Amino acid sequence: DMLHTHIEELLQVWEGKHEFSSHSVNYTLSGKRLDIQLNARILPGYEDSWERVLLAVENVTERETARRKLTHSEDYARGLFEYSPISLWVEDFSAVKRLFGDLRQIGIKDFRVFTDVHPEFVERCMQEIRVIDVNQQTLTMFHAPDKQTLLSRLSEVFRDDMRPHFNEQLSELWHGNLFHQREVVNYALNGEQLHVHLQFSVFPGHEQDWDLVLVSLTDITARKKAEAYLEFLGKHDELTKLHNRAFMVDEMNRLERKGPFPVSIIMADLNGLKDVNDQLGHAAGDALLRRIGEVLGKAADRPVHAARIGGDEFAILMPATDERGAVAMMENIQSLIDINNQYYSGSPLSLSMGSATSQHGERLEATVQRADALMYEDKRSYYAKTPGNERRQNSPE
Repeated sequence: DMLHTHIEELLQVWEGKHEFSSHSVNYTLSGKRLDIQLNARILPGYEDSWERVLLAVENVTERETARRKLTHSEDYARGLFEYSPISLWVEDFSAVKRLFGDLRQIGIKDFRVFTDVHPEFVERCMQEIRVIDVNQQTLTMFHAPDKQTLLSRLSEVFRDDMRPHFNEQLSELWHGNLFHQREVVNYALNGEQLHVHLQFSVFPGHEQDWDLVLVSLTDITARKKAEAYLEFLGKHDELTKLHNRAFMVDEMNRLERKGPFPVSIIMADLNGLKDVNDQLGHAAGDALLRRIGEVLGKAADRPVHAARIGGDEFAILMPATDERGAVAMMENIQSLIDINNQYYSGSPLSLSMGSATSQHGERLEATVQRADALMYEDKRSYYAKTPGNERRQNSPE
């Protein structure tokens, strides 16, 4: 272990120095390692021959052992930071702390009201944050090739949907909450939207100036997409992408409570679905249902809602719509069906429809029944005009 430092000592005297020093290693006769600080001087009068050299050896084993332990701890902590499976950011919020101090000095008490009136303050706080370091998972999550690139393009990461979340974060800090967490939106450098769970913590010992802050970001984008899909399935029919019966029932209950009235309802039934399923197979029948989903989805702009409430049964809820509006909607649907049939070969789309408008004090369920009765009259008329379908005139699909 002594060889390397001994070479360094020889280099010093080779260069003509009469003094040299080094951190080196010696061993006791029992084999125990000693870390030493060696200081040497060629004594006066022996500069030419080097026959007398004074060596001072100090045992620094304890100090070097402590230093090695400290280095090991630092390397361990750095490794935990760099290779953590979640995104870690070390940031400096001291400028934000000073801005808060300025607001308090001019007498601002209600921070939320202040930021509502001065949204530019939130923007300025975002710009004042200094990112000190990020770890490897951060680069992976945000599609950054290196730290320098990410730090130079932070305006692409923190933007748009981030601002309201950041305003909430500032409000937490304003009220002295130095540890908080929430779900926020960031953006990767490739433009991909990231849903993340953010945890914010001011480092112990830095509570007065916020110059050292740790922010951890856990990517929950997949979970959010799954939640959104499950929420979609809870309110929509997967095949047609229209709303489902459960949504229709909830929406009818809401309209009964809050309106706006009058409410018109169209009940519709897809003609000939059973024949298509029997003759061409259920894949062809599903294709018809998807097409009717396209038509009704196009016709039903908010606040109008279209729903598939059964195999081939559909309903359109129209708040603040009278009888004329309902008739106009059915005419529009028929026009869209005619256009759709021009673009698809094979089985044509055909809907039987009936509409009713809620009367004063009438339950919407009764309105549905009246619209349903009119729809079946239209269906009987359709089958009466269609050769070979007489057996269907008095029975629903």
